[in-house]
Formats: sequence, C-alpha cells, structure tokens
Amino acid sequence: MTFSHATDEKPTRYLRSSSAVLSVDDLKASEAFYRTLLKMTTTVRTTSAALLVNEGGYQLCLRELGPRAAHGLRGIGIPVVIWTATDEDDLSRCERFLREHSRHVDTVRGDGFTLVEGCDPSGLPVVLTYPGPDRLARDRVISRVYEW
Repeated sequence: MTFSHATDEKPTRYLRSSSAVLSVDDLKASEAFYRTLLKMTTTVRTTSAALLVNEGGYQLCLRELGPRAAHGLRGIGIPVVIWTATDEDDLSRCERFLREHSRHVDTVRGDGFTLVEGCDPSGLPVVLTYPGPDRLARDRVISRVYEW
C-alpha cells in the first residue's frame, strides 16, 4: 500500500483525536482520578464503564477489566496518551495531584516544554506536557517513548 502526501496545499481542516478508551482495573478509583486530574465530567456510567468529557468535548471512556487483567504496555496498540495542560499553572496543578496520588512522578524540562509523568490507580503511565505540540512543534521523538 502506498500513501501520498500533497505538500503544495495547506489543509483547511485536519483530523484530530477526539476520544480515548482506557482499560482499568478499578472503575470507581480511575473515574475519580481522571475526573480530578483532567477536569472532566462523567456523562455516562454503567457497571463496567464510564464516559468522561471535558469542556472542549474530548472524551475518555474508562472500561473496567478488574485487578487480574494483564497490562499491555509492551504490545501492539496505544500504550500512552499524552495530555496537554492549558497553561503552566494547570501543569503545576496536575503535577501536585500526581505527587499526591501516584507512586512515582518524574518531571523533565527540555526542548522548550515540560513533561510530567506519573501513574493512574491501575499503575498505567499518565503523561502531561506544556506547551503542547499545537504551540511548540516537536522536531524529534522523545527518548521516553522507547521505554514505555
């Protein structure tokens, strides 16, 4: 299969991510964690899933698999979603929250942006940056990508 990219035209519209689905071991704990960290509202809740939405309309669907479910960080698929804070104060708020609720938090500054990484209640990586790629284009793959 061949893909082509027209470089002569600037697109007036583009695709962007609007939702993520995250499998967790404890729905109640994960729902509370992500609602607070990402300032989201639960719009739908069932016994095994919850749909959280932020003011911008981004959706996070949490699906409970239970505490014995395997973690697939090294397999095919999306192992990490990187979130962008609204500003430096918001990133600091997220970092404080992660320090209170995560086993380990790492903050890295470089290349003009800050990256904060912690863990959610299921032990999955949670990564936040500021500024986001919409304000500061990334010109290389961060080395952390090879460790997830």
